[in-house]
Amino acid sequence: MTVEILYPELCNLYGDMGNMDYLRQCLAAEYHTTALGEEPWFVQHDVDLVFLCSMSERSQQRIIDALRPYRQRLAELMVQGKHFLLTGNAMEVFGKTITDGDEVIEGLGLLDVTARRIIPKRANSLFLGEFEGKKIVGYTSRFSHMESSLAPLFTVTKGLGRDENAAVEGVRAAGVLGTYLLGPLLVLNPDFTRWLLNELGAQDAPLAFEEEVRRAYEVRVQQFEGEIEL
Repeated sequence: MTVEILYPELCNLYGDMGNMDYLRQCLAAEYHTTALGEEPWFVQHDVDLVFLCSMSERSQQRIIDALRPYRQRLAELMVQGKHFLLTGNAMEVFGKTITDGDEVIEGLGLLDVTARRIIPKRANSLFLGEFEGKKIVGYTSRFSHMESSLAPLFTVTKGLGRDENAAVEGVRAAGVLGTYLLGPLLVLNPDFTRWLLNELGAQDAPLAFEEEVRRAYEVRVQQFEGEIEL
């Protein structure tokens, strides 16, 4: 089992690297960290999960440029059904375009995602939704919204979806899982983490600190549903 973490020196906003800190506690795998300027591990090797998370808007362009030479290899991995976990604005990197006022930034064009920045307005929201019958909690804090024909990752119960009026959140295309949710997602949502481990073929991998994370999850669900005060 191999996991690659892309560009943590740039993609380290909102505590989202906590997703990989937690995954390391759950999953005994070979972890590779790729810095900007290095050839990604996935280029010459097989990989089971690629992780990319929240970054600044300026860093988006740098990462698009860094990954563009490997676009064909990324497309091959997607066709093979390899898993990608893209959190925050990372899925926009894999999309078609990012519109910022009069500027149109070309993404990698690997996902049918078009994003539009809303700078200087920041969209902040608590999120409560569902994934395969399980409740999902998280947060969003971003300068952009997106449109896509792809299947969503989550449905929205409360909070902000893909855009201001969407009832769905994120994208799901074979093994590619993209979401604006922060938190970090895997720590906040033990059922989703269990599902991801199973998808990776790690059905026997335990959920680290399961009693604690489930207790915290249950309290957070009650808070977001308004049953107890935040």
